Amino acid sequence: MPATDTPATENGVAHALHARRSVRAFTDRAVDQALLKDIFAAAQRAPSGGNLQPWQATLVTGAPWQAVKDAVAARTAMGREGYEPEYDIYPKGLTEPWEARRFGVGEALYASLGIPREDKRGRIAQFMDNYRGFGAPVMLFLHCSRIMGPPQWSDMGMWLQSVMLLLVEHGLASCPQECWAMYGATIRRTLALDDGQILFTGLAIGYADTEAAVNQWPVPRASIEDVIDWQGF
Repeated sequence: MPATDTPATENGVAHALHARRSVRAFTDRAVDQALLKDIFAAAQRAPSGGNLQPWQATLVTGAPWQAVKDAVAARTAMGREGYEPEYDIYPKGLTEPWEARRFGVGEALYASLGIPREDKRGRIAQFMDNYRGFGAPVMLFLHCSRIMGPPQWSDMGMWLQSVMLLLVEHGLASCPQECWAMYGATIRRTLALDDGQILFTGLAIGYADTEAAVNQWPVPRASIEDVIDWQGF
C-alpha cells in the first residue's frame, strides 16, 4: 500500500512530528518525575554509531534550575564580556538559502508578538526570555565528553529528537535551546559538571501555554524538492 494511503494516527510518529514545535511560553504546571523517567527510558532506544550512546543529560527543576538562571543572568549582565561560548552555534559567513531561513523565522516570531524591528529593546527582552527557559519548570542540559566528535554529536541529536517526540506523545512540550552554549562554563560550574564535558544544548520541558501567540504562528519548512535529490527512481 502506498505510504500516502496510510493515515497518521493520533499516537503515531507522523502525528508527533507535526505536533512538535519549539514552545516559547509554558505554564507553571509541574512535570512528574516518574513520567520523565519513562520517557528517557524509551529514548534510550535512539541509535548511535558503535552503540556508544554518548549523550549525557542533567535535568534541573526548583532551586537548582533557579541557580542556573541566576548564574547566567549575572553573565548576561556583563554583555559580550560575559560570553563563554562552547562552539559556534551558526556557521560564520552563513549563505543562502540558510541565512534567509534563519532571518525569516526570527521575523515571524517577533511579528507574532507584535514587536517591530525598530523596537530593539523589546526584541532584546524577548531574546533574554531564552535564559529563563520561557517559563518552563524543567530544563534539560545535554552534554557529552569532549573526546567525542561530529558523529557522536549527530547521535546526540537523534536522542534529543526521540525525547522531543516522546514528550509530545505524553502531552508535554519542549524547546531546544542551543543559546545556553553561550554560557557553557557558567552552567558547568553551577551544576558541578566536569570540565571534560562540553555543553551541547538546553531543552526546556513543560506544558505549553496554548493561548500564547508565540506558540501559534506557523513555522515554514522547506519542500522535499529543496532537500531531496532522487536518483534511480
